[in-house]
Amino acid sequence: MTSGLPTRTVAGVTIPNTTLITAALDYARQHSTDYTYNHIVRSLLLGTVISDKIPALLNRDREAHAVAAVLHDLGFPIGHPPHSKILSSDKRFEVDGANAARAFLKREAAGDDSDKWDKHRLQLVWDAIALHTTGSIVFEKEPEVQATSYGIWADFQGPDSGIGRPVDEYPRLGLMKGLKENMLHICKAKPQTTYDNTVGEWGDRYLGKDEYDRAPNLTQNLLETCGLDDKELG
Repeated sequence: MTSGLPTRTVAGVTIPNTTLITAALDYARQHSTDYTYNHIVRSLLLGTVISDKIPALLNRDREAHAVAAVLHDLGFPIGHPPHSKILSSDKRFEVDGANAARAFLKREAAGDDSDKWDKHRLQLVWDAIALHTTGSIVFEKEPEVQATSYGIWADFQGPDSGIGRPVDEYPRLGLMKGLKENMLHICKAKPQTTYDNTVGEWGDRYLGKDEYDRAPNLTQNLLETCGLDDKELG
């Protein structure tokens, strides 16, 4: 899983080249806008470059890392066809994406290769996607999970001119504007999934209180109104 895989070079970066990764790219392309698709490819490329410089991540499962990076934004609502089976009405977008990736793997890795995708590998991909926005947790996880987030975070935080060929060959195409549109859509469409995570910060900043207000739903407010008296609160 960490060696012996066929490879190919994309934008100057050597990545694994398996039938499953190709299928994941095709699946992501079907469910992504142009800017999202370019972002997920850059995330794989940058995650590979960064992780190959970190000794603790060198022996990662490179196929699991690639699949997780490629499928990590399946939960984005903008760009999906109508009535998409990927999107739920009651789950965080990261969980929608993680669930969709796990279903994809169970479907595509069936048959002769099913033994290669055991419960552990499935969980690695699920965790990498579900946790990719939670930096305080994700970088304490397994190498495959860390590698996925290193690439995603680098793509958002790195300057356009400093990343080189991945951006030259897979341009950003208004990624940050698209990210904002996705986050605000989620805040309005299923706000209950945004109160305890970073998505809600977008609603706080860009939506009026008549459109979005997570203040009454923050964990502290909920605890303070669940029957605790002044003595318990100190």
